[in-house]
Amino acid sequence: MTNFHFKGGFILAFSLLITCSPPAVITRTDGTDPLRYEGEKHFKNITQLTFGGNNAEAYWSFDSKHLTFQSDFGSWSNGCDQIFLMTPGKDDLKNNKPVRISTGTGRTTCSYFMPGNKKILYASTHAAGSTCPPAPERTGGKYVWAVYESFDIYVADLEGKIVSRLTDHPGYDAEATVSPKGDKIVFTSVRDGDLDLYTMDTDGKNVKRVTSELGYDGGAFFSPDGSKLVFRASRPQTEEAKKEYLDLLKQGLVQPTEMEIFVCNTDGSGLKQVTKLGKANWAPYYLPDNKRILFSSNHAASRGYSFNLYMINEDGTGLEKVSFDQTFDSFPMFSPNGKYLVFASNRFNGGTRDTNLFVTEWVE
Repeated sequence: MTNFHFKGGFILAFSLLITCSPPAVITRTDGTDPLRYEGEKHFKNITQLTFGGNNAEAYWSFDSKHLTFQSDFGSWSNGCDQIFLMTPGKDDLKNNKPVRISTGTGRTTCSYFMPGNKKILYASTHAAGSTCPPAPERTGGKYVWAVYESFDIYVADLEGKIVSRLTDHPGYDAEATVSPKGDKIVFTSVRDGDLDLYTMDTDGKNVKRVTSELGYDGGAFFSPDGSKLVFRASRPQTEEAKKEYLDLLKQGLVQPTEMEIFVCNTDGSGLKQVTKLGKANWAPYYLPDNKRILFSSNHAASRGYSFNLYMINEDGTGLEKVSFDQTFDSFPMFSPNGKYLVFASNRFNGGTRDTNLFVTEWVE
């Protein structure tokens, strides 16, 4: 990813809150669909929401009316990712700034609505300092992500006031999302020496470890019925690969170039690997049917940074290419009502590195 920070990962980070209050806000009325590529049969009436910078990880509210997203765009932020709120049909992000709902200090990532749609949770480094922690350099010529030890998970209202801190443990705590049932949060933490998944109640209590295999487990989401988790994971196999992974982790770094999609029950039982495609497979999200998964992958690309969206059955069968951009499509999320898909893409950006947010009607 080019300058991306990922929900756990790849793209950069932007978090906006979108209110798509009547559906007409995200539906074209001229009968054309100029932002859709040939072959994208599941997309209809694509609308661009942001215009410039790195915008990603847009996630719907429980009532399918709002989105959160993160961005580092110019004067919108402090030079690294911050969380924003937007109301489509009211806010014009082509000409105006969105409303920032994070503190404006430190680095943030992975915002998500809490039940009731009046609060969000997100990870931030602001308690460790107001400046942005430095982005990592390539290590030995290899692309790496930083897993900042100063990341903790907070809950804020939609005016940006932090109302509670959910984690206060040494090391990385981030990548939190909320169950559709509204009772649990899943997140990634290094508290036991590896990057594993954990669940907790929405007040931060009753923390339970979900995964325990060596490797980076992250970017987890609950299934629509709240019974399962889908996530991306690296699984170093050789002794050399394991040593390299642990040595990088001691430096607060991970190498995200080899990841596959996994699913398990929320207690960690029933763990199974869904994809065996090679390269980087990540940003998975369940379709509304609770059986299929949409995810981003570069497994078929001749260039490592070219990512498209793919759909696959939970049992690993029926792989289908969904998006056909030549650069970058990722961070898909279905609205809880099942009608819309939001995703981040570099499509039609004039040859720049800008990553923008798009909303489309989903067509089966």
